[in-house]
Amino acid sequence: MFNKIFIYLKNSDWILFSAILLLVCFGLSEIYSVALGQGATDLLNFKKQVFFVGLGFALFFFISFTDYNFFRSFSLHFYIFGALLLVLVLIFGMTINGTKGWFSLGGVVFQPVEFIKFVVVLFLAKYFSEGSFKISPLKHLIISGGGVLLLFALVLLQPDFGSGLLLFSVWLAMIIIVGFKKRYLVALFLIFAVIGAGAWTVYLEPYQKDRIMTVFNPANDPLDSGYNVAQAIIAIGSGGVFGRGIGFGSQSQLKFLPESQTDFIFAVISEELGFLGIALVLTFFSILFFRSLFSIKSVKDDFGIFFILGAMSLIFIEMFINIGMNMGLLPVVGIPLPFVSYGGSAMISNLIMLGVVQSIILRSRIR
Repeated sequence: MFNKIFIYLKNSDWILFSAILLLVCFGLSEIYSVALGQGATDLLNFKKQVFFVGLGFALFFFISFTDYNFFRSFSLHFYIFGALLLVLVLIFGMTINGTKGWFSLGGVVFQPVEFIKFVVVLFLAKYFSEGSFKISPLKHLIISGGGVLLLFALVLLQPDFGSGLLLFSVWLAMIIIVGFKKRYLVALFLIFAVIGAGAWTVYLEPYQKDRIMTVFNPANDPLDSGYNVAQAIIAIGSGGVFGRGIGFGSQSQLKFLPESQTDFIFAVISEELGFLGIALVLTFFSILFFRSLFSIKSVKDDFGIFFILGAMSLIFIEMFINIGMNMGLLPVVGIPLPFVSYGGSAMISNLIMLGVVQSIILRSRIR
């Protein structure tokens, strides 16, 4: 048994793990800084995040030492369980900031949509690894899209437009990666353009429209709909090259910047650690992407390849949207910065997903 563990440890990708660990440490340092600066002497959020990080890494190692084919075999069960969670949260969930998307169990709050992101990656990897999409592309486009659409619709009912958009984006990224012909992609673009116009007219609430319009001119209403973005831009610009120092960011420490531990933690890093801090964070993300994608050449089965591609697509899209939100380039849709923002559900789900990636890499090295 110990010999087997030694082999697993020897063949694990420790550079990949180090990149994840350093991103987590960046997040913990800023969560601690904001909590201390805002007078939260009990450091409750920081302590919670440390617990979530510890649990997440324990699951990461457990799953990385588990054969990833377990997840392939039970992908349908994960999908059904995920859909059931989304139905139950609509019935029994608690509402936060207008979204009924959380379970509260013994004082611990869990957001199931974070688990659903992992489920979507697993579902698409399993489906595309077994389907001959080049023979019946339209059929596979409809089936894969329909599977994601069900989860997407349940998320929108909460309503959580940002997470729903993310699920759709992962599916779109996967069908591009898989290699569907351009005519299908063009047709999809036209269909979604029509749906988008209809959603703007019928579905989106006024505050959601305000968030989108704020992208084009955040200074138009700096005290209301554009306030968060305006403060984030000020924080990013004031950091300079080396930043003001941890604990000395005026926007975050004096509570000018809302959601500073979650949606806008990138702005906090920029203000307190400057361009150097941002460069380090982006470097660690780059290492994570490079090591994962580089490992694909040694992976022997399609499921492993598609899962890694799906997982990296999800993390990249989350990172891109979050940074775009902070810089005023994209609407504020409540997407956290992976491994950095405060939030136990996102942290644990992402570490579980990366545990599967590590399992795929590990077994491609020892077979």
